[in-house]
Amino acid sequence: MKKVMLVGPVGAGKTSLIHALQKDPKRVEKTQSIRFCDGAIDTPGEYAQIPRFYSALMVTAMEASVVVIVQDATDLKINLPPGFAMMFSRPVIGVVTKIDVPGIDRDKVKSRLLQIGVKEPIFFISSHTGEGLDDLVEYFAEGRCKE
Repeated sequence: MKKVMLVGPVGAGKTSLIHALQKDPKRVEKTQSIRFCDGAIDTPGEYAQIPRFYSALMVTAMEASVVVIVQDATDLKINLPPGFAMMFSRPVIGVVTKIDVPGIDRDKVKSRLLQIGVKEPIFFISSHTGEGLDDLVEYFAEGRCKE
């Protein structure tokens, strides 16, 4: 798997997604600082939500092959500013998490990611049921996220 950096607001499911991708059953805890863990870079949600931390995200993204912006399917408020994804010099894709929750609006969530500058592909994932994980793993394995 390529080295990926996950970015998104607090509670979006970044750490849970990393655990699911790595088939790691450990209990998920709040990420307090940028963590490098076996091919993934986990970032605290506050880094995406507080502009003074943007420079730390930009510098850290240089270590990644691809930046993954994570959006919680159950949270439709705007957490990241328009064009946010454009600050990264690496390819940026989107992942919508928590799709196992009934009543989500996939189109609205996808539009949130497009507003912040995420380009296709956008993957819909459940870290708990595993739905959609294979497509994301295949995307990374095929090397479609070129540096």
